[in-house]
Amino acid sequence: MDTLNVIDELYAAAMNDPQLKSELLASKKAASPLASFCETARKYGFMLYPIDVVAAGEEAHAAMKRSTNGGGENSPMLDAQDDYYIMFMASLAG
Repeated sequence: MDTLNVIDELYAAAMNDPQLKSELLASKKAASPLASFCETARKYGFMLYPIDVVAAGEEAHAAMKRSTNGGGENSPMLDAQDDYYIMFMASLAG
């Protein structure tokens, strides 16, 4: 299963399970937040690993850059909002 689908399913599960949501939010305080986040996800059956989350974010960001005027020097500046962990946590906390 592709990483983005797993992340979407994890989000839906967390919105319906207060314990899961609490544990995922607590990962922000860990020494290695992304590793802790993925460990919690795997504990609940969602096969996520830090490298998968990082790679999915980088791939999405690269696709955005390619779609904006070919990604050349005239392309608009894109915010580096390709970090799925940060976006996930912001949505979950919000």
